[in-house]
Amino acid sequence: MRNILIGGLAASALTLAIGQASANEHSIKVGTVAGPETEVMQVAADIAEREHGLDVEIIEFTDYVTPNAALADGSLDANAYQHEPYMQSMVEDRGYDFAIAGRTFVYPIGAYSEKYDSIDALPDGATIALPNDPSNEGRSLILLHNEGLVTLDDPENLEATPLDVVENPHDFEFREIEAAQLPRVLPDVDMAFINNTFAQPAGLTLDDALIKEGPESPYVNIIAVRAGDEDKESIQQLVDAYQSEEVETKAEELFGAQAVPGWK
Repeated sequence: MRNILIGGLAASALTLAIGQASANEHSIKVGTVAGPETEVMQVAADIAEREHGLDVEIIEFTDYVTPNAALADGSLDANAYQHEPYMQSMVEDRGYDFAIAGRTFVYPIGAYSEKYDSIDALPDGATIALPNDPSNEGRSLILLHNEGLVTLDDPENLEATPLDVVENPHDFEFREIEAAQLPRVLPDVDMAFINNTFAQPAGLTLDDALIKEGPESPYVNIIAVRAGDEDKESIQQLVDAYQSEEVETKAEELFGAQAVPGWK
């Protein structure tokens, strides 16, 4: 099974690069974000081929936006990289018509620092980097709110931005950065909230985090498809292969306790 790496391409170029998703029920194209989550999907692809005769072609991307554009325009049959709040924000913003075919893992987000060993050591006026996509930015600010470091006008607003901070007693400065770039800017800021998708390849673990989500996080990652495709046989075969003990074992090997099965 062949993996293709795609960056933030325009929709027309993307379609030319990877072709239209296959109409063949025994062959599907699935988008992932390059890194260990692709390795997990490869295990699911191997199981799907072995148990269902399904040929799964994995298309790797290097950003969070293009995999949904590719799913919407038919270049992919499914993608597996995002949680439901992020998908919903993209649906509302861009008018996509998506559905959830199955759940994968919770990858808790953490706040990391190369300058400070504890949240209590973070100084007034510290620069804090946040992922700039709507749901993960809100996710990070809610963690700050829950720690009592800032006050949000609505701590249940999953799409909160720094404009929704009504009290900032420590005069934190917020920088909104593309999620994939956060490990690179970590040395230049006092603290950065980094998704496990990008933290783990950068050598960061939740044990290093100054703040982190617990296993009760609502941000369960999903296998997304175009609405109406969620019950297709090939899609359900992929979901069945993914929600398996072999995949769980691979995730534990790669992520340890940082990947919590979301289908149990």
